[in-house]
Amino acid sequence: MRRAGRTTALLVVLGAVLAVLGAGPAQAAGYRYWSFWEGSGSGWTYATQGPSLVRPDDGAVQGFRFSVSEDSQDSAKPRRAPEFTKICADTPAEDGTKRIALVIDPGTAADAPAGETPPAPRTACARVAPDASAAEALASVAKPLRYSSDAMLCAIAGYPGSGCGEQVSGDGNGSGNGNGTPAASAPASPAGSAASSGSGGSGGPSAGVLVGVGAVLLLGIAAVVQARRRRG
Repeated sequence: MRRAGRTTALLVVLGAVLAVLGAGPAQAAGYRYWSFWEGSGSGWTYATQGPSLVRPDDGAVQGFRFSVSEDSQDSAKPRRAPEFTKICADTPAEDGTKRIALVIDPGTAADAPAGETPPAPRTACARVAPDASAAEALASVAKPLRYSSDAMLCAIAGYPGSGCGEQVSGDGNGSGNGNGTPAASAPASPAGSAASSGSGGSGGPSAGVLVGVGAVLLLGIAAVVQARRRRG
């Protein structure tokens, strides 16, 4: 009888631990927004500053990609190569100006808000003043732009028609309540990295889950000890 009681108590503890481990969210939520990229010969790099702060030199390539992502680590890159010579082939250099090649990628249908269809990716060569920012270069070739009250870039060339950095469900389907936005993740913000970019993903149980497991184990051990005393 004593062994049966101990086995039952241990099974109860094990079941509780498994229940706590399985209680975490299945998948983290993402955000739907325009990300900002800087191009080079090696490809695309997620920008560490927003385009309003970046003042690229003549010959630079800047990219914008609309997608759903959790943070800068999994954000989708523009699907066109950052090739300045091709994009600006028909725009000769002129004194007193600089040329900025732009890649504008509105993303896929899976990333689009409900009821909207993303336009095709395109490129443009902006001829701007020597001290112009990347945001000014974008405005010269891709109007209308839409910004939020806190200077987040919401739409390029009118796409999307509504919404701005809204949260979407973890499976990528449907919009969330829109209350949360990726801090500094949109290209009009001062910084270029998302709020969770330093988290390294959500591959393991959180600290809260581990604390809960520890509490369940302590309660289970106490129950086993108490059962022994009663039967002793």
